[in-house]
Amino acid sequence: MKTEFVEASSARPDLLCYLVAIAASSYALTHEWRVDHVVSCCREWLQKGGLTMHWLDRVRLGQLALKIASHDLLGAGIAVRLSSVSVLFTNDMELNEASTMVQRMMSLCHDAL
Repeated sequence: MKTEFVEASSARPDLLCYLVAIAASSYALTHEWRVDHVVSCCREWLQKGGLTMHWLDRVRLGQLALKIASHDLLGAGIAVRLSSVSVLFTNDMELNEASTMVQRMMSLCHDAL
């Protein structure tokens, strides 16, 4: 079942993939699913791009990111471990689109939306 967004343009696969990578990386580092980290990273990502998103869409996208990170990644053969966290991001903390792991995450995110 796909998530319903208030604004269709809010269903951004690039932001969703970023949040999935953040959630999975955070879990690999702390062994906790950090909702607060997903929320703050969503706000930072939007602010960095000069974008806005309805608050309900942010909540839904964050929930979807946590679901994908906690349930769907392993089923898709994507295991984010401590040793692979640095491969997911560039030095500017943007997604490393050259990473095959990020490319596979992006495919999951497109399918989820």
